[in-house]
Amino acid sequence: MNDNMTENDVTQSSPPQQLQTKQSKKNAIIKEILSYVKILVVTFICVFIFNHYIIANAFVPTGSMESTIETGSRIFINRLSYVNSNPQRGDIVSFLYPDDESENYLKRIIGLPGETIEGKDGEVYIDGVKLTENYIKDKIDEDFGPFTVPKDCYFMMGDNRTNSWDSRYWEHTFVSKDKIIGKAVLKYYPHIENLCEK
Repeated sequence: MNDNMTENDVTQSSPPQQLQTKQSKKNAIIKEILSYVKILVVTFICVFIFNHYIIANAFVPTGSMESTIETGSRIFINRLSYVNSNPQRGDIVSFLYPDDESENYLKRIIGLPGETIEGKDGEVYIDGVKLTENYIKDKIDEDFGPFTVPKDCYFMMGDNRTNSWDSRYWEHTFVSKDKIIGKAVLKYYPHIENLCEK
């Protein structure tokens, strides 16, 4: 028996530790990648649910709600505002524009279901009673109505009364409750402002 073994003989006869080390490193990398993928998937699902069922992010392209909400403002819409309650007069809401539901509009609720609304001599009247509106800058410059609001529907107007395309002029005058996306709750650009108090 030859007791003289070369270095190559020793290397070839020892356990394949280097292969095991490489494999364990490879497994660790795969495990880490999978953990990142899981985090990304969970994050994507949470963002999707948040954006589609809880909060909507909206850009205001016109001045129809000035000076309450300026042109170019960005706001958050609470999609859950009316799950267990009805919209109220004065709420600023986002909704599907009745004459073209591919467009979203932002207006203030003025007329509630069953009410009769009209504008005359610069003022808005609900069932014959003049409406007090501290949020408008200019009064209406032309008469409108009277309109009687159907069940589960709302009459919308912009705060910028002399420059707002709203229920006064639409072919389909009213917005049904199921077309309301949600209530505007916060303006976060160009500055932060609580819209629930407006």
